[in-house]
Amino acid sequence: MSESKLGVYICTDCGIGESLNIEELQKAAKAPICRTHPFLCSQEGVQVIRDDINNEGVNKIVIAACSQRVNYDVFDFDPLKYVTERVNLREHVVWSHPPNTDETQAMAEDYIRLGITRANKSEPPEPKITDLNKTILVVGGGVTGLTAAIEAAKAGSDVVLVEKEAELGGWTRKMYKVLPKKAPFTDLEKPDIDSRIAEAEGNEKIKIYKSTTIKKIAGEPGMYEVTVDTDGTEETFTVGAIIYAIGWKPYDASKLDSLGYGKFKNVITNVEMEELASKGGISRPSDGKPAQSVVFIQCAGQRDEAHVPYCSAVCCNVSLKQAMYVRESNPEAGAYIIYKDMRTPGLYENFYKAAQDDEGIFLAKGEILGITEEAGGTLLVEVNNQLLDKKVTIKADIVVLATGMLTNMIPDEYEVNNLTPEYIGTIVKKETADGIIEELEPVPISLNLAYRQGPEMPHLKYGFPDSHFICFPYETRRTGIYAAGAVRHPMDALQASADAAGAALKAIQCLELTSQGKAVHPRAGDQTFPEFRLESCTQCRRCTVECPFGVLDEDEKGTPQEHPYRCRRCGTCMGACPQRIINFKNYSIDMISSMIKTVEVPDEDEEPFILGLICENDAYPALDLAGQNRIQYSPNFRFISLRCLGGTNLVWIADALSKGIDGIILIGCKFGDDYQCHFVKGSQMANERLGKVQETLDRLMLEADRVQQVQLAINEWDKLPQILDEFSEALKELGPNPYKGF
Repeated sequence: MSESKLGVYICTDCGIGESLNIEELQKAAKAPICRTHPFLCSQEGVQVIRDDINNEGVNKIVIAACSQRVNYDVFDFDPLKYVTERVNLREHVVWSHPPNTDETQAMAEDYIRLGITRANKSEPPEPKITDLNKTILVVGGGVTGLTAAIEAAKAGSDVVLVEKEAELGGWTRKMYKVLPKKAPFTDLEKPDIDSRIAEAEGNEKIKIYKSTTIKKIAGEPGMYEVTVDTDGTEETFTVGAIIYAIGWKPYDASKLDSLGYGKFKNVITNVEMEELASKGGISRPSDGKPAQSVVFIQCAGQRDEAHVPYCSAVCCNVSLKQAMYVRESNPEAGAYIIYKDMRTPGLYENFYKAAQDDEGIFLAKGEILGITEEAGGTLLVEVNNQLLDKKVTIKADIVVLATGMLTNMIPDEYEVNNLTPEYIGTIVKKETADGIIEELEPVPISLNLAYRQGPEMPHLKYGFPDSHFICFPYETRRTGIYAAGAVRHPMDALQASADAAGAALKAIQCLELTSQGKAVHPRAGDQTFPEFRLESCTQCRRCTVECPFGVLDEDEKGTPQEHPYRCRRCGTCMGACPQRIINFKNYSIDMISSMIKTVEVPDEDEEPFILGLICENDAYPALDLAGQNRIQYSPNFRFISLRCLGGTNLVWIADALSKGIDGIILIGCKFGDDYQCHFVKGSQMANERLGKVQETLDRLMLEADRVQQVQLAINEWDKLPQILDEFSEALKELGPNPYKGF
């Protein structure tokens, strides 16, 4: 940008002017232009800033007022021309600390200095914009894939659909009937899959490959090179985004020998029941006799750590549906559903009630004690009826097992309850210069990604592709690839269709934002990109390994190779790099180090002086909420917001302690199986790095307890005073930082 000129603008509204000495704040700013206004977010207040931009050449703007999470549309100055930094004097200072005290004033002055330093160390981003391919690849031709292709085409996108089977339609094409899709949600419907297939095949914007597998996908959003194999003939084409809709498969019932599958011909699965119903009438597989009594066993192998540890969510509705088949086939027949719990969420409760009202459908909460067979093929099902607290025996012509739904992310030879963490594969032993090590070799499944981190999606649990399930359910850990349907969690066809439309919209959004050089999420619209000073790279591979999103590949020497459109701008690579060669134009290691050095640490104070490095996604708004609720906490904390704790570089810890700061608290999103980190692994990576901080502290001859990481959800703002007070008390026991005053 042209020569920098700083302007600082202090709002005195919302209690700021009554709680702080504004003249002293202006002195602390030491800025060539520093103005105050009684209502800065008003039209007149914003005009003051615009006048200075136009008349004084101000291009670095520091607004000391309210939280950056409010009035962002008011203080909206072209980010490609101007640096705008928000200093939170309202929520983080005057609403959470007593007015007109030396400590509150010192806090406000420090925040002014921190904001000015951040602005001075920032430059406007330089977006990377190039021509992109906006074709959408849909992998899978079941109900989810077909719906995604149709919806994307309706929105104007060109679509390529790849299906490994010879026919489209997936499992839905094998269904006799499907669950109700419209009010009052009581009556079964015929599948509409054939009309959906015809619509896709007749759409000129959709190109369909059948009997086709993917050999390789290389590149990044907007420029994926896809190689497919159709009956031995390979073809390569370019797409922009990918919808991952490879669907599900039933759990292998042959592993449920205690329930008689494979032993008794009249014990079948719910999938086989659909095939039976499609032939017309419900007859015993053993001899073709019409069934008079059918027992449905819920959670067959499900919610069982030895088989499928989770609930497949749709099996209760499926068994209710198939019980209706029995009654439609023979009004004199009876259907018995033995369940652990009946789960029919949402409007399907009406469907459940409709089944309950049928006098020939019997539901009982119970445990299966055993299944035996009489000479004629009739089955005896012994049940512990937990509602009646008695054992009963039901004679059945057919027993139907509600086996679980597994994602097709799991290869046939792998067990859902025994998968390798993060990437599905095999642990192998390799001999290295340091001895024999164990290493995970991910197995190719369906995408065959040419990514350094592996050929397929990372999974979180049970093979389902990892995503931020709270905020970004369609997002996988591969930018530009969106999972939809039962591949990402068990769901019925109606849910899968809605899921497909959502994934199609996300794919389109990704391509539109990427074409403008903008991030998709969670920093939507961010036009910065990491910049690498590769001449100083030592090929340590930490950035390529630690990136949660597989952004970086490597050359043969281990030097990172950039794929900028894969990036989500979290800065995890920046925190990983020991050489400090990775930075952004408006977010850098030097920036945060300089901010830490700007803080004025009191030489002597009874209370510990503490630096807080906080995540902008949960911890920062939690502090906002504390302020909005007028929750008070110690004014001896100074908080610096980070894009993600994953960007924490250990040099900042050393800088803070060398400065004389008594302790550092890192407050970030929750990590682990039920993580809430917007960047998936950021908080976890920070925690792992802090495990290595002892070396830094040993060098400074300081205690490890001076550094602490805390997990905090946005709705736990009321816990902040206790968290901060407890850390402050722990530091009191350690005593002042011996570097204080140097």
